[in-house]
Amino acid sequence: MTPKEVLEFAEKNGAQMVDLKFMDLPGLWQHFTVPFHELEESSFEEGFGFDASSIRGWQPIHASDMLVIPDPDTAVMDPFTAVPTLSLICNIVDPITKERYSRDPRNIAQKAEVYLRYTGIGDEAYFGPEAEFFIFDDIRFDQNSHSGYYFLDSEEGIWNSGREECPNLGYRPRHKEGYFPVPPTDSLMDLRTEVVLEMEKVGIVVECQHHEVATAGQGEIDMRFASLVKAADQLMWFKYILKNVARRHGKTVTFMPKPIFGDNGSGMHTHISIWKDGRNVFAGDRYAGLSETALYAIGGILKHCPALCALCNPTTNSYKRLVPGYEAPVNLAYSSRNRSAAVRIPMYSPSPKSKRIEFRTPDPSCNGYLAFSAMLMAILDGIENRIDPGEPLDKDIYGLSPEELAHVPSAPGSLEEALKALEQDHEFLLKGDVFTQDVLEMWINYKRKNEVDAVRMRPHPYEFFLYFDI
Repeated sequence: MTPKEVLEFAEKNGAQMVDLKFMDLPGLWQHFTVPFHELEESSFEEGFGFDASSIRGWQPIHASDMLVIPDPDTAVMDPFTAVPTLSLICNIVDPITKERYSRDPRNIAQKAEVYLRYTGIGDEAYFGPEAEFFIFDDIRFDQNSHSGYYFLDSEEGIWNSGREECPNLGYRPRHKEGYFPVPPTDSLMDLRTEVVLEMEKVGIVVECQHHEVATAGQGEIDMRFASLVKAADQLMWFKYILKNVARRHGKTVTFMPKPIFGDNGSGMHTHISIWKDGRNVFAGDRYAGLSETALYAIGGILKHCPALCALCNPTTNSYKRLVPGYEAPVNLAYSSRNRSAAVRIPMYSPSPKSKRIEFRTPDPSCNGYLAFSAMLMAILDGIENRIDPGEPLDKDIYGLSPEELAHVPSAPGSLEEALKALEQDHEFLLKGDVFTQDVLEMWINYKRKNEVDAVRMRPHPYEFFLYFDI
């Protein structure tokens, strides 16, 4: 839409307020709201001022003033506000130089799309993220100098099978048996359907929704693939809608990769393809129907995967999922159909149009703008440098002998390992000024100070079980 069309759309829908949404560096949507009469056609060039010093990973206090510039193509009506409200996703601009802000994740994603076209490899990169999640009924947590705990509960949790409910009706998914049961065992079908309908109201095409493997309300809703920036925009709408629909029903949602011990965690398998002149450049006559270009793309992902993990698996909790035995792709290999490989080639359809690679290591705690951009940059580096991915691994990776497994590289085992890998391997991200050295240094420093060190310094409840009597 043009700015004029946005104003007409808002008036047609009776908008009284305008919500301006943008992304902080770690990956949470931020917003502020203005009355509709404050939005004019000029607002899409002049923007709205705000204090950027309070946004995580952004400006220092002495240079706090920034502008949000609404993107007219993102205009929708917010489905959750009591008063009719126009929602606009914004880009961030320096008020003095009028340059795009280098730490704005959406700016990084837009630069990645520009760089793809500059290379001549493709016109568009398409991303299809499958973000898994848990829907809980209760969550409590606290940490102070003398105590620390978390407690979560779900009506679906198998641990409630013996709870006195007068009557307890059963029908709870057992650990690792939550994949595709029908209601009443799948008690959240209607809630997920409500999420789908709300997503479609804001223009997101949904392909399917279902219960996932774990007990206690794990689910997945798959969006149709979209271009890089649009896919990242849609991922944020997805999280926003899911959390707000759950709240309508007195429930809560988490995208933490590993909230439950002893059951599957939540990943974000991401399907990727590159197109040029209306043709899928990943389709060909090589392994699994891929092109040589696609194999080099896989080579780029596998080579840079340890560094990618710092952006695609960016929490300390991410590495409680990335352990063997839970379908999590710890070992860096590629294969058709094999879901224990870091990169899988889906074989559902023989059509060249559907040919893609699936990067299975990422999880939904990531900032989609940064993660998708980093994936694309690794792919482009693989293609430009003709990085050989080696032979495919079509065996069950977790069934390999120690001798065979010794030749398969592994993903990092902790966030600190991933951050070290990013420090050592980030030149591919700096091409085309997509990521800047400043952004990467801020990311690494922020993660170490606020997450790695913060967790490392605190006693864990299980340590008392292990060590109190020594």
